[in-house]
Amino acid sequence: MKLFKCQNCGQMLYFENSWCESCGSRLGYLPDIGILSAVVEDGAAWIAAANLECRYRFCANWEAYACNWMVPLTGSQAFCTACQHNRKIPDISDPDKHRLWQKLEVAKRRLFYSLIKLRLPMPTEFSGDSEPLVFQFLAAPEDPHAESGDKVMTGHDNGVITISLAEADDAERERTRTQMGEPYRTLLGHFRHEVGHFYWDKLVRDGGMLDSFRALFGDEREDYQEALKRHYAKGPNNSSWQQGFVSAYATSHPWEDWAETWAHYLHIVDTLEMAAAFGIKVSPEVTDDPDLETDIDFDPHRVYTIDTLIDAWLPLAYAVNSLNRSMGQPDLYPFVLAPRAIEKLGYVHDLIHGFDPVHRS
Repeated sequence: MKLFKCQNCGQMLYFENSWCESCGSRLGYLPDIGILSAVVEDGAAWIAAANLECRYRFCANWEAYACNWMVPLTGSQAFCTACQHNRKIPDISDPDKHRLWQKLEVAKRRLFYSLIKLRLPMPTEFSGDSEPLVFQFLAAPEDPHAESGDKVMTGHDNGVITISLAEADDAERERTRTQMGEPYRTLLGHFRHEVGHFYWDKLVRDGGMLDSFRALFGDEREDYQEALKRHYAKGPNNSSWQQGFVSAYATSHPWEDWAETWAHYLHIVDTLEMAAAFGIKVSPEVTDDPDLETDIDFDPHRVYTIDTLIDAWLPLAYAVNSLNRSMGQPDLYPFVLAPRAIEKLGYVHDLIHGFDPVHRS
């Protein structure tokens, strides 16, 4: 994520802002040029200070206070680049469900910011693609006696990503995180993980990369449901799982290993972009170890090898984890990246950027 500023007054802005807190300007995000812009109403259209050559309208979800993205006025789509992938949302006439849905949309827009920057395919239901990228945000049944089959499970199925509305409830998500012994569980993490399954289909399965995938991640033809049952019953397959996986859950099945690795790749790229926007340098005074130093002055979406990302990420993660501990908070990035896990991140990087991970020099 990069930094934005108000074109009217120069105030620094958050990606999610709909108003400038300094001058009061209305704001809209222009995904076609990747800028958060001050906008003024002009009849049925909006004029964006960041792109005076085009007229815009707000995404249809703007009226539900759930989106600050804009659509070119000349287009036929009422929803923005991110919202047009929604198939089903909860009943937003219920104030609590409306509030939780708004939080889901915030995380989803951050996901789409990354997908756009990485130039990944994002087929909609109107594109003619046989497996478009689709989201449904579902609330669990109100009846406490509902059968387990009626419960909403977050997951992916042939392009359809389901996110349980309960994941947007901070207390419920923390309860689940603690219950499952997870070091990290966020809405954005869910989106990044589940979309990883979608891109496994697009980049690995449909991209003819099954052999190279299996050589590194394992054979995905292993019974998936049985593998998950085993994981939830017994935990990681071996005590040294950190030598090859980004998380304990990644050990459950090759598909989950891929999705976890994919999510971590997006974590790293997005955070490094923000660090670069702030001009962050890391140079600990207590050591001359070059492995703990970095000057993040590059666009992480456009680097050639994973090494450039990792060489910057490891010292940055060490620094921000130390800052978090100074505030009595848990580590921001509570994971260890061993060489085998970095190799898997490199595989993801290569497929995203169109490199052949088998023959690349």
